[in-house]
Amino acid sequence: MNIFFAVVAAMLLSLCAQPAHAGRYAVARSATPVMNAAAMNILFGGGDGRTLKTDRCGQVRELEFMALPGTVFRVLDEVRQGDTVVYRVKTDDYPTPAGGALYVDRRFMEMRSEQPAERLRSMPERETVISALKVSVGSPYVWGGNMRQGINELLELYYRGSFLPAEARRLALAGLDCSGLLFAATNGCTPRNTSRLVEFGRGVPVAGKGALELATLLQPLDLIVWSGHVIIVLDSETVIESRLECGSPGRGGVMTTPLRQRLAEIMRARRPLDAWPKGGKQRDGFVVRRWYGLQGGWSE
Repeated sequence: MNIFFAVVAAMLLSLCAQPAHAGRYAVARSATPVMNAAAMNILFGGGDGRTLKTDRCGQVRELEFMALPGTVFRVLDEVRQGDTVVYRVKTDDYPTPAGGALYVDRRFMEMRSEQPAERLRSMPERETVISALKVSVGSPYVWGGNMRQGINELLELYYRGSFLPAEARRLALAGLDCSGLLFAATNGCTPRNTSRLVEFGRGVPVAGKGALELATLLQPLDLIVWSGHVIIVLDSETVIESRLECGSPGRGGVMTTPLRQRLAEIMRARRPLDAWPKGGKQRDGFVVRRWYGLQGGWSE
């Protein structure tokens, strides 16, 4: 009889047991690479512990963004890559790619059994944002990057041996992409990709206007944006952006350009629109979005 009850108890426990990921939440304890592929040991370090897998432009296209400390994730599944445990996740900070998934390394996470509060967001003052943008000039372009100094923990977790400073920064993914430049300067208070920035804040009516007329309408921190790229107005004379110049080493990254010159360049191939089309299918347009100062600081 004792054996019978022991067997029944074991069966009940097994029925009640849940997968490690079920109903679980994870919070980023530090800056965290969020990937669209689970094979992180192949991407970072490779077989020799010294290799970063990149495309022909030197970019890690599997990197979606870098989550800030305190970012909350819902754990959907668990994937083992050798000795590394990777979680498939969702987060309100970034949309899951259509037909794809988001992954994080468990070692960057603190686990929670109940849903935590979302990370605190505090928009800096306008001049602080502008100063942070200016300080970023010269930073390299990094696809998915929104950490000017990169994520040094990548070196500790995935790589072996020592590296010269420039190589260490490259392996740590130190740099910024176009929307990552704005995200970093605002402490993560703005949308992390251009598909959301095209509807962020309030649209400025610009349809039918030429470059010179348009330039007189723009204010500091206005966004000149389309699905795929964003340019930020610094002042009445200058814009700033992070550009990928594949095949032109040293010419890409975060740079400033005279406002009227950049508008003229854009308008050779694109026309100004008052609003981004629903569904986002627009190949030759751009919008201007004004966001800072709306509803006590910003609006989405």
